[in-house]
Amino acid sequence: MEFQKKTLEYISECLINSNETIAIAESVTSGMLQLAFSQMPNASMSYKGGMTSYTLNEKVRLLRVDKSEAEKCDCVSEKIAETMALNVAKLFESDWSIATTGYCTPGRNSDYNVYAYYSIAYKGEIILSKKLELHPKTQALNAQLYYTEFILGCFKSELNNLLILNN
Repeated sequence: MEFQKKTLEYISECLINSNETIAIAESVTSGMLQLAFSQMPNASMSYKGGMTSYTLNEKVRLLRVDKSEAEKCDCVSEKIAETMALNVAKLFESDWSIATTGYCTPGRNSDYNVYAYYSIAYKGEIILSKKLELHPKTQALNAQLYYTEFILGCFKSELNNLLILNN
């Protein structure tokens, strides 16, 4: 599996040049973001690692998601994604973090829709948090790939915005 090479090169260059790091917390993307970041040139210089936490109990235990909040929304909400992003950054002591949670197949808990929430954090603050919605007939793997590619593009844009602000 190959992701957007130019996007990953740009992300790598930005992180290395700014001497910053990133960590990932995933649910719905099941490790695809981690796979993408591992394919960056010189990945070990800026990518600290990540975790895939699929169940409510693991999100509560590992990423300190509030259990009662998670139970209300089946662990899928903007707030859950934000908590995951902030806490994975703490765990890995990274400057940046990205978190995903959602559904790649329609089901009862998603009202038979396919959607995901993602959050990007920088230095302990959420800088972007959004919901992505796909057609309910989207195949699971295609949904996960779409989420991953879209989020990589958003992260590249956030890096670019920060570079513009700092210059």
